[in-house]
Amino acid sequence: MTPKRPRSARGFTLIELLVVIAIIAVLVAILLPAVQQAREAARRSQCQNNLKQLGLAVSNYSSTYSLIPPAACLPTGGATTNNSSWGIHGRLLPFLDQAAAFNRADLAIAWDNSLNFDAVNNTRVPVYTCPSDPKGMTLRAETGKPTLQPTTYGFNYGTWPVFNPTTGPLSDGTFFPNSRITETDIKDGTSNTLMASEVQAWTPYGRNAAASPTTTPNSMTEVQAHVNAGIAADPKATGHTEWPDGRVHHSGFTTVLTPNTQVPCTFGGVSYTNCDYNSWQEGRVASMMSNPTYAIITSRSWHTGMVNSVFMDGSVRSIGENLDITVWRAMGTRIGSEKVSVSP
Repeated sequence: MTPKRPRSARGFTLIELLVVIAIIAVLVAILLPAVQQAREAARRSQCQNNLKQLGLAVSNYSSTYSLIPPAACLPTGGATTNNSSWGIHGRLLPFLDQAAAFNRADLAIAWDNSLNFDAVNNTRVPVYTCPSDPKGMTLRAETGKPTLQPTTYGFNYGTWPVFNPTTGPLSDGTFFPNSRITETDIKDGTSNTLMASEVQAWTPYGRNAAASPTTTPNSMTEVQAHVNAGIAADPKATGHTEWPDGRVHHSGFTTVLTPNTQVPCTFGGVSYTNCDYNSWQEGRVASMMSNPTYAIITSRSWHTGMVNSVFMDGSVRSIGENLDITVWRAMGTRIGSEKVSVSP
């Protein structure tokens, strides 16, 4: 009896293989956005939690010292120096589980003084960076200077004026140089007044071009004129990259523009979409040292259509980029007596 030959296994045809590949590609195309959305939702949640931690730290600082932390401590009517004062982020260290770094720091001298090198060099404070910012972990490293972590949360420096080295503070916000205010000084109510909001690390900005005019810019034409003047005078691509620095282009934001507003600029052969302006670095020594500081430092995020913000009562809310400018500016003032309703 002749034995039967075993039948050979039938393989996939080329068409069948292509069909399988096409099905897999379709599934990936369907599932990948969902995975990305889930990851962004997790990052956005972490970002909101960071702001809650900042809100709690400011509250604990206020309880300890009976004052809201100043943006910087600068002399008036006399000479000042660059980086002469620590900003809010540095003052909050012991309230953010960073006591070791704080104990190494001397807040009585400039943060970039060699005696403070160990306190700031490569010091990473996790809650200072939103995980959605692609440049949030890009360190600022320059020869002979400490390596610094950027920050993606700026404190509320008010609408437009920030500081006058001759007369003192100008700001109508909750944080500014030489401030000595308490929570009871926030007459608009802590639940209606911004504490901090998202900013983008490594934001380009122009600086050291005196504001002219000094009235609050109310049109994009006026805004662009100020930014262009700053870019022509002293362009930088390093905004929000020095967490110890108390100047507004590193530690703050202003409410001239609503969140995520784009202001283009070009310098060094590179065109940028989001640019800021600081009329004069707070504390800078020069022939123009008597110039006051006015700033267009816009709150921006990498979240679609919104920014996360924390208010002075510690509540964290998502603010849409299409918010009316009048409401946004009202949330930035502490004593404006505006009637606004901010939904959580």
